Amino acid sequence: MSSLGSYAELHCLTNFSFLQGASHPEELVARAQELDYTALAITDECSLAGAVRAHLQARSASMPILVGAQFSLRDALPQASASRLVLLARDRAGYGRLSQLITTARMRADKGQYRLLREDLDGGVDGCLALWVPDAGVDPDDLAAQARFFADRFAGNAWIAAELLSRGTDAAWLELLRAVQRRCGLPLVAASDVRFHVRSRKALNDVLAAIRLNEPLHALGLALPANAEQHLRSRLRLAHIYPPELLEQTLEVASRCRFSLDELRYEYPEEIVPAGETPTSWLRSLTYRGAQIRYPHGLPPKVRNQIEHELALIADLKYEPYFLTVADLVHYARSQDILCQGRGSAANSAVCYCLGVTEVDPARLSVLFERFLSKERNEPPDIDIDFEHQRREEVIQYIYRKYGRDRAALTATVITYRPRSAIRDVGKALGIDADRIDRFAKDMNWWDGRRIGDRRLADSGFDPGSAIVQHWVELTHALIGFPRHLSQHSGGFVIARDSLSRLVPIENAAMPERSVIQWDKDDLDALGLLKIDVLALGMLTAIRRALALIAGRRGLESAGGTGAAPAFRLQDIPSEDPETYEMLCRADSVGVFQVESRAQMSMLPRLQPRCFYDLVIQVAIVRPGPIQGGMVHPYLRRRQGLEPIEYPRDEIRPALERTLGVPIFQEQVMQIAMLAAGFTPGEADQLRRAMAAWRRKGTLQRFGEKLVAGMLERGYKREFADAIFRQVEGFGEYGFPESHAASFALLVYVSSWIKRHEPAAFVAAMLNSQPMGFYAPAQLVRDAREHGVQIRPVDVRVSDWDCTLEETTASPPQIEGGIDYRPQPAMRLGLNRVSGLGEAAAKRLIAERTRRQQSDAAAMPFTDVEDLARSVSLTQRDLQALAHAGALAGLSGHRTNAAWQVAAIQPLPPLLACTR
Repeated sequence: MSSLGSYAELHCLTNFSFLQGASHPEELVARAQELDYTALAITDECSLAGAVRAHLQARSASMPILVGAQFSLRDALPQASASRLVLLARDRAGYGRLSQLITTARMRADKGQYRLLREDLDGGVDGCLALWVPDAGVDPDDLAAQARFFADRFAGNAWIAAELLSRGTDAAWLELLRAVQRRCGLPLVAASDVRFHVRSRKALNDVLAAIRLNEPLHALGLALPANAEQHLRSRLRLAHIYPPELLEQTLEVASRCRFSLDELRYEYPEEIVPAGETPTSWLRSLTYRGAQIRYPHGLPPKVRNQIEHELALIADLKYEPYFLTVADLVHYARSQDILCQGRGSAANSAVCYCLGVTEVDPARLSVLFERFLSKERNEPPDIDIDFEHQRREEVIQYIYRKYGRDRAALTATVITYRPRSAIRDVGKALGIDADRIDRFAKDMNWWDGRRIGDRRLADSGFDPGSAIVQHWVELTHALIGFPRHLSQHSGGFVIARDSLSRLVPIENAAMPERSVIQWDKDDLDALGLLKIDVLALGMLTAIRRALALIAGRRGLESAGGTGAAPAFRLQDIPSEDPETYEMLCRADSVGVFQVESRAQMSMLPRLQPRCFYDLVIQVAIVRPGPIQGGMVHPYLRRRQGLEPIEYPRDEIRPALERTLGVPIFQEQVMQIAMLAAGFTPGEADQLRRAMAAWRRKGTLQRFGEKLVAGMLERGYKREFADAIFRQVEGFGEYGFPESHAASFALLVYVSSWIKRHEPAAFVAAMLNSQPMGFYAPAQLVRDAREHGVQIRPVDVRVSDWDCTLEETTASPPQIEGGIDYRPQPAMRLGLNRVSGLGEAAAKRLIAERTRRQQSDAAAMPFTDVEDLARSVSLTQRDLQALAHAGALAGLSGHRTNAAWQVAAIQPLPPLLACTR
């Protein structure tokens, strides 16, 4: 022990105890290392959300991180008052029980809340050490009773936390705690109830309290800490405050906590492998069954070799159950006629292609499987699957049915403070006029970045030199990036073999029947835990609906498209159709996936896509990465033959040859980093991660400096090196890997083919899939008319809920702008286009109409508006919506008459209404 004495901090909250801690986990760990602490416990409020960040910060140092959590005892003990309990995991089993306890407390309360009950502690928490943090406002006899409660339940594993924070009563408080110790036998240990890493964060901590309590600072009074002692204090200062034996007890507690988050291991579900098979044999069997379907004329030797290479690597890393779990989801979706497609780097995998997870044959592209899965990187695969956005919930509920909510949960997304929200909350806490704050926040734009400039303040009527304004700006800057709350990921699922809550705590999401774990994607990646992204994509809904309409029009089976898979499938769409590419070259792409924006439309005639790989480039090139890197115009000039195709060096030609010497894809930037700047594969992967997270973590600059310096050392021109780094920054904004662009390009082609050859089915499917896309329904309808589609109005006599196709009498091909459009069916607008009409009312209308038509096919389904209203029990709002949409014109003559007739209809008396 040094002359100052060693110390381990056992009670520390990070800013993941939302609106309580005023420092990031990384800041706390770094400060504890500076102070030469023996250990630091991360004990967030009923949470392990900040533990991973702290663990990663400390991983390269010798200082261990103790994993724990703090709990309020207000519902656990009758005399609890403000008493708290800190639990620290001793080992892996103790960690699992702590995680389960957090889950139990969270799941019995609404999102963001928890309730710890007495019965939760009756048997203690095996494998955990307990620090009881007593409340100074409790009667001494009650304190003794509480101490005996913990002594009985945590025999030999409990301490009384003596937290001396220079409040003027420290000596008396310590003496009282020693008296309690003598009565119950629990030892005392020093702790500091840390909320921030340095003293200067006290002001931000007070602001967080004001935000949490929804009161301005000046109204909080004694609710705020009296001083700034809840920071990580130096060992010298601690030695002056605490008796040596209390400091030594911190080391005793820390020495008994041997658990590290590195011990966590993901355990796969077992029911995905049938009896008599192993994960390895079953994955091989499914892969080669799929290969027979994908390659009906025989498996090419190159593809077979690739499959064997991938299967060997998957087996070596023991990831077979993960691939089987993903394949099971895809097979379920296909069995329910739910269109789906894997994207991202999974499109690099021949195994994923054969399993039906992805739809792009990797043999058609120059992609690397190691970009998806690599033994050297030693990181888990990440498979993103897009499902129809209107039916994704069916897949989610299948996951919950199959595995249960105790084994499956959504990944968290950490919602952080952004400039506008930080400006508003800090300003409100400081008591600045709410209207002025709101106007100033609305004036902040994305191009202002994270800093508030004096000119922006002056333009909004604030005095930049004012002390309160300077305080506002300083605290706002400090708050930006702080966690605000946990939300659910858009679709990332973690599925465990046994209880997921023994791996990571689970809590209720805001949406009913959803639960979310306390870690986000980066936390899972850092610990090597696997997730499956079950995502939603509107265009898949539109494509599936269009295929069903085409099948019905062509007299094929399953015309409805909601039962078995429609006979007209994606595979039936001819590849490399010249007319489809001609349409895209004209920028005739309203409603087409990914290439419907004005920027994409202006690029299409210049790029002139004539094959599938051109679409891959088209999808990727109109992105901040290539644009910011200045790569777009050089590529277009080379494609058009206006400048020669050159390579700065032959050594990087393999990385750039497929894009005419100009880097466009994320993988190319990584390859250049290795070939031209001397990056190792591991450093190149770190660069990729930094590109994806640079706004959040700010780690990109050091990689950029190394990249530019490495290229200059190897003789590359400064202009080329700077352009590559600008592209890296652009990819940090939004950049596509090649495999991701290829997956999207397939949907570009499919949606384009349908628009070119079946425009009526295309517009009907798009309208039935709303909300989605870049254009409003009225714009889609106008575009369809321009392509020769007859649009028939919504009519209560014939319209279904969805828009439908109605065959017309034979007519000659229509010529628009010199383009030959084949005769198309008419598109009847559905009742789903009537704003304000509920689906339940529309379904009652259709059911009544069908009933009447079945009894008398020749008769009108409804005699007049009043007959419709009475027979279907439509409300005035329903009738007004139908009248406004023109849906009653067939019964009333025209829209004005319909409005008058609707206004004249009075609701029936209850007695008469219930007899109908």
